[in-house]
Amino acid sequence: MGEPLLTHAVKAAKWARGATGRARLRAERLNTVPALGTRGRPLAQLRPVHLSVLGGRTLNLALLCPSLADGAAEAELLVESHGRTERLPLELEPQADGRVLLTLTTSLCHARLDAPHVKGLRLRDGIWRLTVVTTDRAGRQRRAAVASFSAPVGDGPTLHTPPDPVTGVRYRVARTVDGHAVIKVTAPQRQAELTALDLKWDRITVRGRLLAAQPPHDAYAAEAVRRTVGGAPLHIRTHWQGPEFTFDLPLAEMGCSGHGQRMWDVRLRSGGTRIRIARRLTDVRHPKRVFRTPFRAVALEDGSVLRVHAHLSAAGTLAVSCAPFVTAKDSTR
Repeated sequence: MGEPLLTHAVKAAKWARGATGRARLRAERLNTVPALGTRGRPLAQLRPVHLSVLGGRTLNLALLCPSLADGAAEAELLVESHGRTERLPLELEPQADGRVLLTLTTSLCHARLDAPHVKGLRLRDGIWRLTVVTTDRAGRQRRAAVASFSAPVGDGPTLHTPPDPVTGVRYRVARTVDGHAVIKVTAPQRQAELTALDLKWDRITVRGRLLAAQPPHDAYAAEAVRRTVGGAPLHIRTHWQGPEFTFDLPLAEMGCSGHGQRMWDVRLRSGGTRIRIARRLTDVRHPKRVFRTPFRAVALEDGSVLRVHAHLSAAGTLAVSCAPFVTAKDSTR
């Protein structure tokens, strides 16, 4: 290897190590919350073997507990926030070295946004501390705080903490500045979630639902706004069924006059409130790369044909490009 190439390789390796360190530091800062109320006496800490929220709403916990003098008879996890305590039993799995593996898998649900019949650990917005209580056969109890868990750092295809795909609530495993593991619960902001795009030969139908918006939902109406060009937006007739909405894109108006391509953004509007329609309740890190849609030739009633591409932008919002293939004048020749 020549000296210039070797120097370049060394610099690239140093940059890669530095980038990894910076990414880890950013992740630690993002996942760190202020310390909660202090206790009278510091608790011992148990470091998890695994701690995560999978699929946006399934809590998974596994940690090793030192063997107790009289053996562990039972254990439970306390999830505490502002005087509220939820108790969950832990499974005990004895290990060959005498220690006990404590495991838990449970569904999470939001106390306000999930329906009453939904089963799971019901949490409100806020920060919830995790504490383990073990009881030996003699009846003696020991308490230990769950220590912070370092999640893997990387830019993979999926997010480590995706939102709940049903309610949009984000249950995020975080750490306090004093090294304790917590669950941070955050309800979603008002948003419009795209659920389906029906691509047909004569129309394109958009389906979605409103999240965290107070009824009446039909106070919102869809509209298309052309990029880079001023002018009034195109109002779209919207059909509502509770928080769910459906509408057909007004392709005849979106592609009329001219021969160039037009790019449109689609959103909901109620008075001065505007909400972009987007695909956000997913664990996909780069929606535009994954949720690909084909270009479609759409025949309109006047005989013209449009080349239409309804797709997600890099930010996950719904965008539509229209360009004429055949105009009504060409079709009559």
